[in-house]
Amino acid sequence: MRYMLLIVEPTGQRAERTRAEGEAAYARMRAFADELQAEGRLLAVESLAAMSQATRVQVRGGKRQLLDGPFTEAKEMVGGFYLVDCSGPEEALALAARCPAAEWATVEVRPAAPCYDESRR
Repeated sequence: MRYMLLIVEPTGQRAERTRAEGEAAYARMRAFADELQAEGRLLAVESLAAMSQATRVQVRGGKRQLLDGPFTEAKEMVGGFYLVDCSGPEEALALAARCPAAEWATVEVRPAAPCYDESRR
């Protein structure tokens, strides 16, 4: 089964780190990705830019609406993700606990499933 490990972090956390601290955190996350790759579990991984570089898109009444970040109402942001292949939820949770980001952020574990799948609600 495929699971998404979403890294949910406080919006101002990156600005509180020095460049060296940020690079060290990123290196730990890359090493974790390398471990998952060696185990044959990693399907995709990506770090995301800060919310100041994000744009939200909505279409209402046939008209596109854009809202540029940062989004003042947001207290957290998705900072990145790992898409992994696991035997089940317990294994996905175990991988999330190994993720270095669990020390400074929250790792949200979600199974991949169609939005209409009643068993996943």
